[in-house]
Amino acid sequence: MSSAPFTPRQHRRFDLIVFDWDGTLFDSTALIVRCIQAACRDLGVQVPSNEAAAYVIGLGLHDALQHAVPGLSPQRYPELGRRYRHHYFREQHELTLFEGIPALLQVLRERQHLLAVATGKSRQGLNEALQHAALHGLFDATRTADETLSKPHPQMLMELMAELGVDAERTLMIGDTTHDLQLAANAGTASVAVAYGAHEPARLTGHEPLHVAHSVGELRQWLLNHA
Repeated sequence: MSSAPFTPRQHRRFDLIVFDWDGTLFDSTALIVRCIQAACRDLGVQVPSNEAAAYVIGLGLHDALQHAVPGLSPQRYPELGRRYRHHYFREQHELTLFEGIPALLQVLRERQHLLAVATGKSRQGLNEALQHAALHGLFDATRTADETLSKPHPQMLMELMAELGVDAERTLMIGDTTHDLQLAANAGTASVAVAYGAHEPARLTGHEPLHVAHSVGELRQWLLNHA
């Protein structure tokens, strides 16, 4: 017997649940921080702190690097991006989904929620990550930063809602950064924050998410009870 039977629309608060990828589904925060710092060392520029590098996670790569290394000449950002990708792709095979995420996604699928991803990754990067995590075909739609404007601009979320035919009031955004929560606010949707990713809980609560989950288990329980 299924642990999560069909939930009719009138008993669901949200038809569409949109997840950020890095730091929300995928345990990649530490690697991204290390790769940003390694790329800066390669170019001989000031290396951002762990906190400063983690803050930019969720943005498109170009925007992230501009925030992390604000004093760099604009002509050098493409080179910095290439060095970041070199380090990241060399180690990304070691990354995994957070424990409990596959089961969480399955139970939401059984409840017949629509599922989507809104990420600062590139299309190539997300496709490779989905393949690595064996999640191809699970999501109804995805958007990446090289296809739309970067978070927190609402375009990414607006396109997902339009593609899947879901109104803002029936959509929930889940992410680990203030960029995700501001994306939701700008698109007129509700949000839930997870505190096990890139940004500290104190940053997240200031954006008034419906809930701040400190573990995947807590996130699952909140969604089953309130989504």
